[in-house]
Amino acid sequence: MSNWVNAMARAIWKGAISFGLVHIPVALVSATSSTGINFDWLDKRSMDPVGYKRVNKVNGKEVTSENIVKGVEYQKGEYVVISEEEIRSAHPEATQTIDIFSFVDAPEIPLPHFEKPYYLSPDKRGEKVYALLREALIKTNKVALANVVIRTKQRLAALMPLDDSLMLVLLRWPAEVRGLETLELSSAVSEAKLSKKELDMATRLIEDMSSEWEPQEYRATFEDQIMALVEEKASQGKIESVVKEEAGEERRSADVTDLTELLKRSLGGKGKGAAAKGSGKKSDPDNEASPPRKKASRG
Repeated sequence: MSNWVNAMARAIWKGAISFGLVHIPVALVSATSSTGINFDWLDKRSMDPVGYKRVNKVNGKEVTSENIVKGVEYQKGEYVVISEEEIRSAHPEATQTIDIFSFVDAPEIPLPHFEKPYYLSPDKRGEKVYALLREALIKTNKVALANVVIRTKQRLAALMPLDDSLMLVLLRWPAEVRGLETLELSSAVSEAKLSKKELDMATRLIEDMSSEWEPQEYRATFEDQIMALVEEKASQGKIESVVKEEAGEERRSADVTDLTELLKRSLGGKGKGAAAKGSGKKSDPDNEASPPRKKASRG
């Protein structure tokens, strides 16, 4: 496991692996992280954030939360309304256990069924039993199939060894996976007639292009280019800030950083401030707070 994973690992679920009379306390840690750049929607006139509204798709009017219900389309244009209480009661019980129900040969699970990997770490003095299960899986070349409930959602999972650790890989339910017949491959593909010369040349090309797995060399160029562009524009001062139009003294007072000046304005020019007001003097614009700059951040 990399140093980055060790540094950033944080358990998102704690429970136990259970099979037969064996009970192994474990913690679940995500083996992946979401990367990318978040593009916020902004009003180009003021740079204010633009949000979403829940609107009636027929009349276009906004709908408040108390008037929104959840429904399942039973037939075209006809819905059955399901209450929040009914939805909660349908959720499986969160048992906090990874219930193993079978062991299968590792290659038996088709690739399209794999969805999301997690690391499992032993918890509360479960190290020895954890290591025992790992070694038994390695020796038999098996993976464990299990049911687990994560965030109220029942999932099918595969438990498998990885170096010194155990991994839990969430699997898609069979009903969620389309078969290869979806492609409707013709006989020109399934029964392709390839010459020995063609196959030899393709094999040689693959061998010539073969290399070691070097994950540190693989990067998303889109993110790098966008962030380089952000840094370049920021260094040139091309940063758009939210600018509010002043609307009266009360609005202006929010932009004042000097506490004394703020108190004077709150008093409405009483005392010494009145003399300054009567003499026609204006506040020093240098004391006005400039709008803060937004910092570019990765998503």
